[in-house]
Amino acid sequence: MDLATFNAAPAPEVTGQLLACCDVTAWAEAVLAGRPYDTVDDLSATADRAARRLGPADVDRALAAHPRIGDRAGGPATDAAWSREEQSGVATDSRTRTALQDGNRAYEERFGRVFLICATGLDAEQILGALRTRLGHDDATEAAVVADELRRIALLRLRKAVEP
Repeated sequence: MDLATFNAAPAPEVTGQLLACCDVTAWAEAVLAGRPYDTVDDLSATADRAARRLGPADVDRALAAHPRIGDRAGGPATDAAWSREEQSGVATDSRTRTALQDGNRAYEERFGRVFLICATGLDAEQILGALRTRLGHDDATEAAVVADELRRIALLRLRKAVEP
């Protein structure tokens, strides 16, 4: 959908697209409430502000919609297709797959949630490096990093949703 369609479409249709970007109802409602938008940049600015207000429960909810790094999201849903595209730089050789599985397991044991990174444009070694670095974070630092990664993913997906 383009920006004009986004502005004019019925709220339930737009909400579905927004939740594919970031599965947090309050975020989708805040973005929806700003319609109509004059430009995609205006839309992105509103979405950015709303994402910066996400609390820990919002982040946890949104994380539930994201597969582990290295896992391929299945199905035809928009968010699954975006996830596969975003993780396209992750190699599928057995060494990388094993390193990602081990890193994901260590991260989940350490922080109690899935490792989230805005993988667009990153290769497997960059992702593994970030994962290893982030395992050294304290809880508060890592919570802030996760929220920012989620925000970045939401904004990238929103642009994909409204730009031709």
